[in-house]
Amino acid sequence: MRISKFIHSCVLIEQADSRILFDPGKFCFVEGLVQPGQFQNLTAILLSHGHPDHLDAGSLRKILDANPQAELLTNKPTATELASADIRASLFEDGERTIGNFRVTAVAALHASILSGEPPSNTAFLVNDMVLNPGDSFSGALDRFAGTPVLLLPIKAPWENEMEMSGFVQRMRPQVVIPVHDGQAKPFFVDHRYELLAEEFDKVGVRFISLKTPGSSYECAHA
Repeated sequence: MRISKFIHSCVLIEQADSRILFDPGKFCFVEGLVQPGQFQNLTAILLSHGHPDHLDAGSLRKILDANPQAELLTNKPTATELASADIRASLFEDGERTIGNFRVTAVAALHASILSGEPPSNTAFLVNDMVLNPGDSFSGALDRFAGTPVLLLPIKAPWENEMEMSGFVQRMRPQVVIPVHDGQAKPFFVDHRYELLAEEFDKVGVRFISLKTPGSSYECAHA
């Protein structure tokens, strides 16, 4: 299984001929370092929630136009938001389903509190019991997935502090952490942050895989 990061929380997971894209938001595309046209032959696009750093309607429309075979899956509030932009999504907010070669579990995971109003509905996704994408959540609802080998970890969000982040990693007990939700930070800050986190997580036996360059990948054994 290959995991590729394309800035912020936009992540592509591939296995054989199946490809799932998560959260293609505006921070991924705003500087032109990643183009919507790069994403081809997708099996599905999964959206954790409707915040613009996870969902950019214009870019999403281009991705869907290039991938008419791809399912677009998300929770009901996000699907309703998309419908207002004439984008149709199917509901996947709890339970398990097969997507190509993947077995994906969806679970409601409360979005962390934010300053600007009511948090949106957030859906976390577990892929093949190997990779957990929590979206914008450190919710206790995710504790059922403790021990999942690979954790996509938000590291620079306005709703988190580093002690909460560290506590989440200790609760989830992954073997590998891949940092996400950092597309708004300057490169020099990201470099410093990655060095610090790699050192801290190494103390508890967790590998930190940085994936700094857009499209860089990590290969993990699949279940």
